[in-house]
Amino acid sequence: MANLMPIIETLENRWMRAWINGDIKTLKSLTARNFRMVMGSRPAAILDTPSWLEAATTRYVCKSYRFGDIYVRDVGSVAVFATQMTIRATMDDQDWSGDYWVTDIWRKSRVRRQWQMVERILSRPDSDRQYAAGIKSLQLWR
Repeated sequence: MANLMPIIETLENRWMRAWINGDIKTLKSLTARNFRMVMGSRPAAILDTPSWLEAATTRYVCKSYRFGDIYVRDVGSVAVFATQMTIRATMDDQDWSGDYWVTDIWRKSRVRRQWQMVERILSRPDSDRQYAAGIKSLQLWR
C-alpha cells in the first residue's frame, strides 16, 4: 500500500484552505455526512456535519493556520492524522486564535472511494513538559 502521509497531508491542507476561503463546496466534498467535531474542553462540545459547515462559513472564521510535526497512520480502511496546529480564528468576532492539538480521522467514501474526514478532535495542549516526559518514560522501545 502506498504511503498515505502525502495524500492525507494534502487533504488536510485543502480542508483548512477551504475553511479559510469559506469554500462550502470543497468543505462538503471533504467532509463525511456523519462527521463529528469534538472540542476537548470542559465540558466537551460536539458539532455535527450541518452545524460545522454552517459555522465554518459564517460564525467560526479561520484566517490562517500552521501545522507542526505531522503524524499519519494507515489503519486499513481509515487514516489517522495528528499534529499541533496554530490558528488565527474568530467566533462571532471574538478571538479564538491559539495553539491546538488536532486529531483527524479520514475514511474512503463507499461510493466514490474518495477520502473524507469523519472526525476532528481539537484540544488545547498542556504546556507542562512533565506529562510528555512521563509518558515517554513508559515507552518499551527506547
